[in-house]
Amino acid sequence: MLPVSAAPSPSTPNPVTPQPAAPARVVLGEPEPPISGRPDGFATSVMEPKRITPRSPRAALEPDQVPMPSRPSRRARNPLVIVGNAIITVLVLLLIVVGGALVVGKGRLEAPGPLQEDKIVNIPPRSGIMDIADLLTREGVMDAHRLVFIGGVLALNARSELKAGEYLFPKQASVKDVVETIVEGKVVQHQLTVPEGLTSEQIVARLLESDILSGNVRDVPREGSLLPDSYHFNRGFTREQMIQRMRQAQDRLVREVWERRNPDLPLKTPEQLVILASIIEKETGKPEERTRIAAVFANRLKQKMKLQSDPTIVYGLVFGKGALGHPLTKSEIAQPTPYNTYIIDGLPPGPIANPGRGAIEAAANPARTKELFFVADGSGGHAFAETYDQHLKNVARLRSLESEQKGEASTPDVQAPAPGRVAPAQRGKRGANGSSRAAGAAQ
Repeated sequence: MLPVSAAPSPSTPNPVTPQPAAPARVVLGEPEPPISGRPDGFATSVMEPKRITPRSPRAALEPDQVPMPSRPSRRARNPLVIVGNAIITVLVLLLIVVGGALVVGKGRLEAPGPLQEDKIVNIPPRSGIMDIADLLTREGVMDAHRLVFIGGVLALNARSELKAGEYLFPKQASVKDVVETIVEGKVVQHQLTVPEGLTSEQIVARLLESDILSGNVRDVPREGSLLPDSYHFNRGFTREQMIQRMRQAQDRLVREVWERRNPDLPLKTPEQLVILASIIEKETGKPEERTRIAAVFANRLKQKMKLQSDPTIVYGLVFGKGALGHPLTKSEIAQPTPYNTYIIDGLPPGPIANPGRGAIEAAANPARTKELFFVADGSGGHAFAETYDQHLKNVARLRSLESEQKGEASTPDVQAPAPGRVAPAQRGKRGANGSSRAAGAAQ
């Protein structure tokens, strides 16, 4: 039996139960020193706050002392470096100025001009860039300073491209539009219209009347050598140049038509083709009648009959200087001239006018008919006949119509119809100005 122990007194300490020992920590390498023992003073900076030295109010208001800047290196003080920096600075400033000038100049160059309507301005030959700018300013084409015009010319690299001439500047044309118009040479084109059937002297007179053409005419061109047509030209074009253009056009046309002529044509040379075409041109003003009239003359040539064309008589009397001014009389019909086809056989020695394309084409390719006569029908056209009897009926019909219109008999001095005569009465013929005038017997 175990003995019972007495209860411990309060003064007696409570015995501590021994705890098992913790396992030892294995440390690899050198152990880290405590914070307080670090040599970099980290413990002091962490553990101790930074002290601020108290300053007086006066000292606080005074600026801190700034250390003097260090002296530039020798390389920075090199003259080449200084000059280079200056040059770069100047270039940058120039680029800024030039860029601004280009922006402003472009706006002035493309801004609408002052013209309120289209205007034609003639720039004389040998005008300089300053002369052109002053002229355009005086004419109201530009209101900008002339330097803007000069700048536009230089910008387009067109100083040597400015051309003299007559230019049409549109409404509100900008300086750029003006420069481009002159550089591209868009000169105003004038038109000269030469009607069919004029003689060479009449054509020369028209050329001399034009105030757009320049120069004189040395000689009147050969009859039939000029092609009536509409020609475009610019101011300053000479009259001799115009005659040369008309002559070349006629030569080219005659060659082309002659190559495709009717093989049965009773003509031997292109010159004879022009002669016959000139007679056809003077006989009618209706294009649809040309081939029938050409057939009448071709049939007469084949049968060795005289052509008996009234316009040939007129040409032999006035030689292309104008109209006769009155109906042909019996004495004029009987008057011998080299061109009077009532007297001579075959074609006259030369053309009696300058025929147009239509007459030349008709002469080369006549209609296929047996008609030998024609006479005016009173309406601007002609009545055709294969026999003389039918021709006399056509003439009588014309005389009756004329009597009704005039209320009197035919003119006593006019030659009566003859068996071989083509057109003994007046014929309506379109004149050079498009109006109707007497031709044929009345020419």
